[in-house]
Amino acid sequence: MLATLGFLMIISFMVLIMTKRLSAMIALMVIPVIFALIGGFGKEMGPMALEGIKSVAPTGIMILFAILFFGIMIDAGVFDPIIRTILKVVKGDPVKIAIGTAILALLISLDGDGTTTYMITISAMLPLYKRIGMKPLTLAGIAVSASGVMNLLPWGGPTARAMTALHLEMGDIFNPVIPSMVGGVLFVLFMSYMLGRKERKRIGVLEVDTSTMMMMAAASEDAYLKRPKLIAINYLLIIVLLVALIQEVLPTAVLFMIGFAIAITMNYPKLQEQKERIMHYADNALSVISMVFAAGIFTGILSGTKMVDAMANVIVSNIPHMMGSHFALITAIISAPFTFFMSNDAFYYGVLPLLAKAAGGYGIDPAMIGRASLLGLPVHLLSPLVPSTYLLVGMVGEDFGDLQRSFLKWACGATVVMILVAVVLSIIPF
Repeated sequence: MLATLGFLMIISFMVLIMTKRLSAMIALMVIPVIFALIGGFGKEMGPMALEGIKSVAPTGIMILFAILFFGIMIDAGVFDPIIRTILKVVKGDPVKIAIGTAILALLISLDGDGTTTYMITISAMLPLYKRIGMKPLTLAGIAVSASGVMNLLPWGGPTARAMTALHLEMGDIFNPVIPSMVGGVLFVLFMSYMLGRKERKRIGVLEVDTSTMMMMAAASEDAYLKRPKLIAINYLLIIVLLVALIQEVLPTAVLFMIGFAIAITMNYPKLQEQKERIMHYADNALSVISMVFAAGIFTGILSGTKMVDAMANVIVSNIPHMMGSHFALITAIISAPFTFFMSNDAFYYGVLPLLAKAAGGYGIDPAMIGRASLLGLPVHLLSPLVPSTYLLVGMVGEDFGDLQRSFLKWACGATVVMILVAVVLSIIPF
């Protein structure tokens, strides 16, 4: 009964947002409440939802101050030199711009934080996309695809969870999967090339000389906000913040709060200027943060009612006995929908140990199951349960459902490539 309710809830949610019958934010709040009432959880529903909201609160706070911090950096002109450099290389060619976007996102993703990747990539590239006439949705899709592959890095989260859940070391799980990551990276570059060709066919190559392009990049409706004399100090502030994030000096939310306080005081010391800058980003911040807390209700009820556990048990128990020797491959395949429909914590701490135990009955090493569980992560970042993806669509001004419709097939393609590489190179047994 619980599993059925869970599957129906997920399907209803996906249909409603992809057909645009409801916005993602409304669906995240309303759908779980309806199904919780149907399941008879009316009395427990409030505490469940509140627990889910509490679990995403640090992320919501972090995203709020990340938006404000990088917004100040954009206003101050920190990313203008990056845009000018890219313009000198790409020269108005959508194919080169798309590939350049992928390379930039892949490099920034080395820090393992999707939020930082989106903030920097979109901040640097969105003005260029708008000036060239390329679709912002293409930018968002390339960024989320790059981040999805690099999500396998041990400090990115999922790999660390897998190691913890199975009591294994990085050398057991992550190191062998590196060739699959390389395959995923090459697929993202291929995808970017194809998307760039499509955009080139639509808008052509912008025929202007480099000096004119650089002037376009330097131009701004808000030139009075630029702080060229502070650009070196702003770069230093960003670097210090990123190092502190990677080193986990303080909680992420606290670091962004402190970083924002320093950035706005340094660049816009007058109180009226500070008020204007905060108000300028208020709309974007509110839309993203409200989505994060709405997702908290969804995950809180999904977990609190044990629907997610029931769904996992149904799928695991229905794997045919004759397929037991292919358990690693099966794990790799189902990791995509599992991490799409539930949080990483729920999958890696709840489902993965069950899969490893079941595979052990067929003589399959838990390390193989751990590796296989990582290969569906490109699909995970398009899940409605990932807060950073709402930040991404909010920054480019696109609809979450449109991003899923356009890029789920590419995410599945990246997963297929990574699985094929893993099987061919015997990273996981066939």
